[in-house]
Amino acid sequence: MELDRKVFGKITTKEIIGAFPPAVPDTKNLLDNELNQLTNQLELHSKEDLQKLLEDQEIAQKHVNSRPGAMALAQDKIRLFSEYNQKYIQTIKEKLQS
Repeated sequence: MELDRKVFGKITTKEIIGAFPPAVPDTKNLLDNELNQLTNQLELHSKEDLQKLLEDQEIAQKHVNSRPGAMALAQDKIRLFSEYNQKYIQTIKEKLQS
């Protein structure tokens, strides 16, 4: 796995699957802040850029979930990431349809 790969704004794989930072409140706050920043920036993107962002986020989702059964991974953080990533993907899809 590429641990330094950015999977949600500035958040990397190792921040999602690792033990640090803790899921609540640290990772949740990080995800909240990134989601706000990312959604605010969507207005600045063209339809082509939005389509690329959508594809990138779907790939990031698969990347993080590629080892969901590994018990050593932070399952609560992976679930949080999935929840926030789905919100972001939905927002991108709404922008593409508007």
